[in-house]
Amino acid sequence: MSEDFNMSMRKFLKQVGVTSQQAIEEAFRDAEGTEGKQFEARMVLTVDGVDLEHVVTGTIKG
Repeated sequence: MSEDFNMSMRKFLKQVGVTSQQAIEEAFRDAEGTEGKQFEARMVLTVDGVDLEHVVTGTIKG
């Protein structure tokens, strides 16, 4: 892969990580009764124009 591809992908993934963390933290602050509970999380990544649907699942502890 080209250097431009690698840099643009890393920039995109950094943006995904930072903005996703901010959204999750805000949702947990706004929700009540999350402390001590576990929540199943799912992230779906798609790329227009490429046959890609990547799903990541995990658990977030409140």
